[in-house]
Amino acid sequence: MTMPVRAALYLRVSTGRQAENDLSIPDQRRQAKAYCASRGWEIVADYVEPGLSATDDRRPEFQRMIDAATTKPPAFDVILVHSFSRFFRDQFQLEFYVRRLAKAGVRLVSITQELGDDPMSNMIRQIMALFDEYQSKENAKHTLRAMKESARQGFWNGALPPIGYRIVEASEQRGHRTKKTLEIDPVQAETVRLIFRLAREGSGSSGLMGVKSIATHLNAIGIRTRDGGRWGVDAVHMVLTRTTYIGRHRFNTKFWKTRERKAETEVVEMAVPAIVDKEEFEVVQMLLKSRSPAMIAPRGPTLLTGICFCAACGGAMTLRTGKSGRYRYYTCCTKARQGETGCPGRTVPIEKLDNLVAEYIEQRLLQPKRLERLLSHVLDRRTERAERRKSHIAELRKRATEADAKLKRLYDAIENGVADLSDPMLKGRIGELKATRDQARLDAERAEDAIDRAGPTVTPQTLKTFARTARKRMRTENGGYRRDHLRALAQRIEVDQKELRIMGSKSVLLRTLVAASSAKTAGFGVPSSVPKWRARRDSNS
Repeated sequence: MTMPVRAALYLRVSTGRQAENDLSIPDQRRQAKAYCASRGWEIVADYVEPGLSATDDRRPEFQRMIDAATTKPPAFDVILVHSFSRFFRDQFQLEFYVRRLAKAGVRLVSITQELGDDPMSNMIRQIMALFDEYQSKENAKHTLRAMKESARQGFWNGALPPIGYRIVEASEQRGHRTKKTLEIDPVQAETVRLIFRLAREGSGSSGLMGVKSIATHLNAIGIRTRDGGRWGVDAVHMVLTRTTYIGRHRFNTKFWKTRERKAETEVVEMAVPAIVDKEEFEVVQMLLKSRSPAMIAPRGPTLLTGICFCAACGGAMTLRTGKSGRYRYYTCCTKARQGETGCPGRTVPIEKLDNLVAEYIEQRLLQPKRLERLLSHVLDRRTERAERRKSHIAELRKRATEADAKLKRLYDAIENGVADLSDPMLKGRIGELKATRDQARLDAERAEDAIDRAGPTVTPQTLKTFARTARKRMRTENGGYRRDHLRALAQRIEVDQKELRIMGSKSVLLRTLVAASSAKTAGFGVPSSVPKWRARRDSNS
């Protein structure tokens, strides 16, 4: 008696939406069963791949099927698909697997594209595969174009949003689908603000914190990632460098298969609600850049080493000596290595440049009226930020109160016998409400601490006292300058052929001023280097 042909069905749809709507797989199964019945084949296996592309072989059910087909003896004789495009949309990969299956004695059969085993049939199958591959690439191109336009209009294309945001339905309807946008998640957004604050200000008991220190601090105080995991260096760095948080989400930045970066011309910026200020974001970017091993020049015993750069090439101005060490200079490192063909940058005696920078800061920056003009915008923003934080605290308190009230109603329902405590869904809901309440309370306390850490109000008398004290403490007893004190006021020096540019951060300057007013430091509030209080190059040349 002849044994019937053993068939395995491979059923696939390309997207999760198709799988959820159950549009194609039942029809594929119905046709496959009818095809097998008409030929007397026995269906021995059924592999369903819901929502995965056929452009590669990274498909769990596909790999499970191939493993079953290539074992000895194979689990079936034929793999039956609706069309060859269900199996693969890549001509090379299709032929590779067809030949691999043939070696194991298994055939690939299409319901709608019946072919034999002769050379002509093989050629026709290869031509069909080429057309399937072309159609797949064309569909992907048009889909990406539509998604880019959707992003330009401010709509979210799917995927998990960055931490601090949640997806909401927009009022706009396109066909049968409702467009979606991002809005700020009040609880998670506070974690994002905390990360930026730690990078910019520290925790209150420490100085400015690096990426690793921030991750350690978050884990130590019990703050977890959105999925409940522990923070790592990569996750913190991603938060600190993502332009999404200043309202500019970058879409289509990488190829999804290789994860390689795309050209900037391919990237689309999508407008989203901002979580942090642009100025704060830029300060943090400069801080990260200044700490990068690729950017930091070797530190020496000089006043400006590490913050002094050549304006022509951007290279660090490093220490060079002449006449057996009798003369010392700041020299562009590119010029020192490659000569003037590499960079025509300046070479300046150390004492001359040190005095120029320090005297300029003493005479121009450390004047009360100059400080008032320089910081007026920052002080206004400081006040606005404090008001926003108070409003945010109220929102968090309200969220905690609402969660508490819902918990009370659930407890009342349990006591009155209306709800059953053994119900798994009820237990899950109670846990969810407790987590929301506790997180909101914790975030509110952190926001209140941030207001307390902001320090006292800055007055004209504060500015006058600070300017006088800073001028005095910049000097050492022997007439030199204190390196750390100078760097609290200037974080980047650029040396050009005819001018000297001194830059610093208004935020760092304000923080130094507040620290001095609060008497929190022995000096006058010495922070780390973060450019730039001369951001628009409007003065101080």
